Amino acid sequence: MADAPLPAIRSLPSWLLGRAAARGRALVAEALAAEGMKMWHHVVLSAVRDLAPVAQADLARSVRLDPKDVVGILNDLQSAGLLVRAPDPEDRRKNAVSLTGEGARLLKRCEKAAREAADELLAPLSPAEREQFMGLLTRISGTEG
Repeated sequence: MADAPLPAIRSLPSWLLGRAAARGRALVAEALAAEGMKMWHHVVLSAVRDLAPVAQADLARSVRLDPKDVVGILNDLQSAGLLVRAPDPEDRRKNAVSLTGEGARLLKRCEKAAREAADELLAPLSPAEREQFMGLLTRISGTEG
């Protein structure tokens, strides 16, 4: 069989990282879908848990999404009974967002599902290789700190 086409492209770290990221996203998306969740809904729910109570604008900045997109996601999550928005006690013009008990329970299930998907992605690596790989990814992603 002939070599795969585009050997120069396929040898670029950016191409390989993109392929790995696409596979990882697909695995996580599938795992979250089994819990009735979408990727960005999971991200926002996780950020609300970590930052709550959090103003909607601050939440949008923290997850790096357009505030209008965050409002739509928050509407979905609130309609599902997973979070609540209430006037911010420090600034009544703003809404503060917090998880409900059901939101916290669903988030735990989603985090477990996402970890299992990550385990599937990293299955070809030994535990030591996984640790090294995660350290290297952290360094080159610019998210250290």
